[in-house]
Amino acid sequence: MPLTEMEPVNRESTASIIARQLREAIMTGSLPPGAQLGETELAAQFQVSRGPLREAMQRLVSEGLLRSEPHRGLFVIDLEPEDIQDIYAARMAIERQAVLRVVRRPDREVVAEALTETVHDMADATAARDWSGVSEADNRFHEVLVAASGSKRLQRMSQTLLTETRMCLSALRLTYAEDEERVTEHMQITEAIRRGEGQRAIALLETHMDDAVRRLTQDTTAPA
Repeated sequence: MPLTEMEPVNRESTASIIARQLREAIMTGSLPPGAQLGETELAAQFQVSRGPLREAMQRLVSEGLLRSEPHRGLFVIDLEPEDIQDIYAARMAIERQAVLRVVRRPDREVVAEALTETVHDMADATAARDWSGVSEADNRFHEVLVAASGSKRLQRMSQTLLTETRMCLSALRLTYAEDEERVTEHMQITEAIRRGEGQRAIALLETHMDDAVRRLTQDTTAPA
């Protein structure tokens, strides 16, 4: 491609920064599902022109995080039950392979220690009632697990689910009567990996994800 046809670097960088900040806001719930994004307000907030802002928002549309409604504008996606089921099914396929690779590693104890560290962070955040910290530690646990597989492709596929997973985690916290349950579930998975019990780790992981799907998709209006 001739240099004359390339995009200006500073414009691209600005759009990337805006997209990253909007993505983070969606992940943490600062921009909740269904929220409308106003160009005028966001342009003023970011102190940018509408060009890079529109480019950033189009990136999030292509990533599936924003939806465009004709004559209305852009909105943060709502995760329907089938979306949640699809997210966790994709995650399970990726993480099952990650577990199988990790338990074959001669240094799986090192991986287990890294996972244990994230579980301790989750426990500390739970004790402090820092729900954002709990979600971050939860997400990091699974990132560490997939990264330890050594597969760049598994990591790349996993990263595409990161934002949607964080959206789920923010809602998931509200479904636990005892927040320590999440800590216990992750520690059990870690110990199975430490012992090289791949099938047990996979079974625990599957139970953990099935439970998350059930909690997130159950009818909250139904009587207890």
